[in-house]
Amino acid sequence: MLAFAGAVWADVVETKTGARVIGKIKQIDGTTVAVNTDYAGTVKIKQSEVTSISTDTTAHLRLSSGSVLQGTLTGMGSGAVIINSPDGSIQTNIDKIITTWASDAKDPEIVSLQRAWSYQAGVDIVGKSGNSDQLGTGFSFRATLNGAQDKLQFYSAYDRQVTEKQKSADQLKAGADFQNNFSARNSWYLRDEAGFDRVKLIQFSNVTAVGLGYDFIKKPKQTFTIRTGIAHRFESYNVDPAIAALYPTLQIDEVNRLATKESINSAGLDLGLVHSLELNTFSIVNRLSIIPAFDDFADYRAQHESFLELPLVNASWKVRFGLTNDYTSKPAQGKRRLDTTYFTHLVLNWR
Repeated sequence: MLAFAGAVWADVVETKTGARVIGKIKQIDGTTVAVNTDYAGTVKIKQSEVTSISTDTTAHLRLSSGSVLQGTLTGMGSGAVIINSPDGSIQTNIDKIITTWASDAKDPEIVSLQRAWSYQAGVDIVGKSGNSDQLGTGFSFRATLNGAQDKLQFYSAYDRQVTEKQKSADQLKAGADFQNNFSARNSWYLRDEAGFDRVKLIQFSNVTAVGLGYDFIKKPKQTFTIRTGIAHRFESYNVDPAIAALYPTLQIDEVNRLATKESINSAGLDLGLVHSLELNTFSIVNRLSIIPAFDDFADYRAQHESFLELPLVNASWKVRFGLTNDYTSKPAQGKRRLDTTYFTHLVLNWR
């Protein structure tokens, strides 16, 4: 990035229409020239419309040939420009400049190849007293290691809701997800997720899956990925004490069979999609996962999450509005198939 902190406004960009923009060049990326001005903020100009660029601060420039030079620019008009480097002057054309960055910054191509961690933590606490008592807490955490061709994520989320001293939600999930993009749009993935849901009587659940993904949309600010793979699903269930109490004369083994659902230990399919869209003022994320068992395709679990995220004054803090759906096609006796949770999270992002 061609940036000049603390310098006077001395860079000049001229266009084919005769416009003359004076400011400090923020970036030249092969498509646009971004100029910070003191009268209109950041102005982006199509690089193909620029006829002259002059700068007064040394920066790195990468040309379309792959050569990297360091120096200032002197505009010659008609698209010609001179790069004034310590080793001499070189004349080229503006359209040959494909990347620029400050003299004290790292090469963006090298940075893009390096893996880097980013972190995200969210929390919400909701309480109510008076005619009814309610207390709800939710926590989430996600750590992501991004590379040029792969991504590793660790995540966890806990939700607990108590209304009139009765638990209406008590759910934990934690997992890891690795994705490797072996071609432009194709990838393979490996994931594992475990947890419990005490309201649905799920004592322990675990899903391990491996498969292939395809990016129908792959842009810097938007992605849409479909996944298909093979999974192993395990779920063990607790005995429902309310149902067990209805059969006091039966043997304990018979009561357990009546008062709970049999454990699931089966291979199955792993179907999923992930969509994300990031704009200047908000971002949207949608995730969906469906896991039917091979021995009974009617017995499946589907999990969905959608949320809208808005940045606060400090860009590291965001507020998230969304909902989750957890659907079990064959739940334990007396339990509903679908649980829907609406949430508002305060989210902190850092690196």
